[in-house]
Amino acid sequence: MEDLKYYAHESSVIDAGCEIGAGSKIWHFSHIMTNCKLGEKCNIGQNVVVSPGVQLGANVKVQNNVSIYTGVICEDDVFLGPSMVFTNITNPRSAIIRRDQYETTLVKKGASIGANATVVCGNEIGEYALIGAGAVITKPVKPYALVVGNPAKQIGWVSEYGHRLNFDNNKATCPESGDEYYVDNDQVYKV
Repeated sequence: MEDLKYYAHESSVIDAGCEIGAGSKIWHFSHIMTNCKLGEKCNIGQNVVVSPGVQLGANVKVQNNVSIYTGVICEDDVFLGPSMVFTNITNPRSAIIRRDQYETTLVKKGASIGANATVVCGNEIGEYALIGAGAVITKPVKPYALVVGNPAKQIGWVSEYGHRLNFDNNKATCPESGDEYYVDNDQVYKV
C-alpha cells in the first residue's frame, strides 16, 4: 500500500495526475479531479469538487459543499467558506460547448470568501480581502478590501487578521496583531 503524506477519507475520489501536498486532508465524499495541484496542509471539507487543473496553494481551507471549477487559482492561506461557488464561463448555455473558453479567477494570498458567496469568473480577489457571506463578486476586489452584498460593494478595509480597519489621518492599527496600515490613493498597505 502506498505511503501517502496526506489524508484522504475512504469515500473521497482522487483522480490520476493530481499533486497533493504533505499534511493535506481530504474529507468525506469529495472529488479531486485530474491534474489538480493542492499545496501542503490544505483542508478539503466534505462534498467538495475540485475540477481539473485547479491550483490551491499551501494551507488553503475549503469548507463543506464548495465547487472550485477549472480556471480557479488560490494562493496560500486562502479561506473558502461553506457552500461558496466559483463560475468559469461568463455566458453559459447548456447546448453550447465552451470548454475552451474557461476564464481565470485568481484569489490572492490570505483572502477569505464567506459562506454562500459567488465569485463570477475572470475576477481577481486581492491579498487579505474579506468577502462577506452571500456576496456576489462581479468585479475585481482590492487587497485588504471588505466587500458585501449583491452585487458586492466595498464597505471598508480589513487587516491581515480580518479586523475592520478604522483610519485616522490615513493610518490604522489592527486591534489583534498591532500591525499598522496606511491608506493612499484608495489602496491599503501594511507598514
